[in-house]
Amino acid sequence: MATCLGLFPPSPAGNTFQPNHKSPPLFSSPKPYITPSRKSRYGIQSSKFGSFLDLKPESKPEFLDFDLSWFDPADRPRCFDVIIIGAGPAGLRLAEQVSGYGIKVCCVDPSPLSMWPNNYGVWVDEFESLGLVDCLDKTWPMTCVHIDDDKTKYLDRPYGRVGRKELKTKLLENCASSGVRFHKAKVLNLEHKEFESSIVCDDGIELKASLVVDASGFASTFTEYDKPRNHGYQIAHGILAEVDCHPFDLDKMVLMDWRDSHMGNEPYLRANNSKIPTFLYAMPFDSNLVFLEETSLVSRPSLSYMEVKNRMVARLRHLGIRVKNVIENEKCVIPMGGPLPKIPQSVMAIGGTSGVVHPSTGYTVARTMALAPILADAIVECLGSTRMIRGRPLHHRVWNGLWPLERRCTREFYSFGMETLLKLDLNGTRRFFDAFFDLDPYYWQGFLSSRLSLRELLFLSLSLFSNASNPSRFDIVTKCPVPLVKMMGNLALEAI
Repeated sequence: MATCLGLFPPSPAGNTFQPNHKSPPLFSSPKPYITPSRKSRYGIQSSKFGSFLDLKPESKPEFLDFDLSWFDPADRPRCFDVIIIGAGPAGLRLAEQVSGYGIKVCCVDPSPLSMWPNNYGVWVDEFESLGLVDCLDKTWPMTCVHIDDDKTKYLDRPYGRVGRKELKTKLLENCASSGVRFHKAKVLNLEHKEFESSIVCDDGIELKASLVVDASGFASTFTEYDKPRNHGYQIAHGILAEVDCHPFDLDKMVLMDWRDSHMGNEPYLRANNSKIPTFLYAMPFDSNLVFLEETSLVSRPSLSYMEVKNRMVARLRHLGIRVKNVIENEKCVIPMGGPLPKIPQSVMAIGGTSGVVHPSTGYTVARTMALAPILADAIVECLGSTRMIRGRPLHHRVWNGLWPLERRCTREFYSFGMETLLKLDLNGTRRFFDAFFDLDPYYWQGFLSSRLSLRELLFLSLSLFSNASNPSRFDIVTKCPVPLVKMMGNLALEAI
């Protein structure tokens, strides 16, 4: 689910973190973007029944063939309005938005043209509202959630996989048309003065700007925190695989499968799964091509990666899925919840390191695409004005543009949701999602998309409690007081 939740994977600082195309019909099903041949150069590799751990992924690093406007080291002076560290979805989206107002932007990344490695899944309506639906390479008209062997929820909300090539190409095209410069390098150091910041790259180049934005992902050391980073962790292992067959409906994306019948002959796995459960997330592309991912929604500390893979092997064996060829594989680790970065500070942040990851679900991509224009407006209000607001007033405005009081308070509520999920075992988790997806779609959809107000979140909680089963209410009463007190304390501090 890390994939479906829009992961920005950890990577080095300055990391790599996709002409507009005609929008396809909403429920079109084009073949997913796959560069490697469906048949390996060495022929199809067959795993032993139900296993895939002995197979090597067929895909190789990919690079876009795109003519960027590169920074020329001979240029003097080496000054910009904004420097963005990282050319992932967050960095490119912000560069696109800010440069559209005539702000001079330089994007620094070790490999600006490399393809992003992870699959990203989003709700179709979210990308549609952003004008990005043409960047989905596959959509499913419905999603389903398997609560257990006897109960399945069918959700009438279309889901899509982001076309990494389409999205990155679209963002790069918009950046190029607005004059964004790119510099291929890794950022080593940042230095901040009263009205100016500078970066030093691994090629010795020093660049200066009124504002530096960190979009380099979770592993960044440039963004400061003034509180302990007590994150929960979502961890997942996923494969895009060619299989003999699979049991999934081609018109339904499997959002969550909490069934554990595949562990009947795995007592060790069953015992651990009952305490810290994992679920299957599946995107069926055709009868022989499917993306499969075993996911731990949230745990603290992180669940063992080998444990996740072993559970996936047992599940695929039980489902009768024989993996013939692994086209891509990915390991996803997402820090969730925890404190926001220090607000304000001299470096701005967006993406994984800025706290925008949904604390209860791990969703990031669609939310970042939506928040980047808001942050861009705050930047332009300062640097695009004749007054040229810089230094501390600039940092204060941009940080509070991304994290106004209302948004900080709603994040505390989502973090409360994460802390509650951390305390639930498999049965408690099943009961929770059974009640959650029985809510009015406005509320469960709004919760997953981070668009509910604090008042609406309160109403959601009351509705969830009233609709929950008695055992689920017992879970809430016995396991939620500590997270609830913590949330109320944090809300009080935010309001001061």
